[in-house]
Amino acid sequence: MTDENAMTGGGLDMPDDIRAFTERLPGVIFQFHRGLDGHMHFPYLAGSGTGLPGIDRTELGQDARHMLDRLDNDDYPKLMAAIERSARWRLPIATKFRIRLPHGRCRWVALRAQPEDAQTGVLWHGLMIDITEQMVEEARLRRLSDTDDLTGLANRRKLMVQLAEEASRCNRHGSPLSLMLIDLDHFKRVNDTWGHLQGDQVLVELARLCRKLLREEDTIARLGGEEFAVLLPFTPLVRSLPLAERLRQRIAEHGFGIEPGQITISIGLAEYRPGEPRDVLIERADRCLYAAKHQGRNQVVS
Repeated sequence: MTDENAMTGGGLDMPDDIRAFTERLPGVIFQFHRGLDGHMHFPYLAGSGTGLPGIDRTELGQDARHMLDRLDNDDYPKLMAAIERSARWRLPIATKFRIRLPHGRCRWVALRAQPEDAQTGVLWHGLMIDITEQMVEEARLRRLSDTDDLTGLANRRKLMVQLAEEASRCNRHGSPLSLMLIDLDHFKRVNDTWGHLQGDQVLVELARLCRKLLREEDTIARLGGEEFAVLLPFTPLVRSLPLAERLRQRIAEHGFGIEPGQITISIGLAEYRPGEPRDVLIERADRCLYAAKHQGRNQVVS
């Protein structure tokens, strides 16, 4: 195909049956052109995916900004960088992005395109597919893999990933980081006395109280059974101690559907030392937790 044919206002000339076929495709086949002056437009678009609300197919034939301006703010620079890289080195584009639609909605789109030289710039031949359902399902599976089923808190796997990220930030910038390990005191007695359903409700209520009392940037996780952990970024030990004490006191005063004072927690605290392995930090916090248990429970030890 010549560049002149590609750039005609009517798009590609093809038999009616082929055109009807392309219009039924579950996606978009396209030509995208970037001129020597930087102007971008779509000489050709076909497929059922061209019917997104707020996206005018005719206007895209004149100016691609009609769609590019609807990209998610985080995705726009990535797509433009991919276009620039492809144009410079004649590399294929393989990326995905979100298009903002009316009423706060968005759609995920996967894009694949192959560039070629054109007399007036660079011409890409490509395909766009709506992958919104796939992205939603992937996000759901990530939540399941990162979330404790009972409490809705992060699980051990998620905590370890977050701890590695926060420790790396501490090593780069010298910011403080503290770890709080929490264990419910005599939790077996709760299950034996009031039943496992009540015991589960205590764990759920404890998770709710932690979310309410701790900061948004803190990571609260259930490690298993009656064991919990709280990761406190940008928090030295001197600041995490009063926070832990408030949490301990609030738990002891809460009724949990039984009566106040029946549920208490022991807390071990440790501050991250730059360069130490994350397992060492956990071990130090665990030793403090053991000390709190050994010294009578319902207390904080650091």
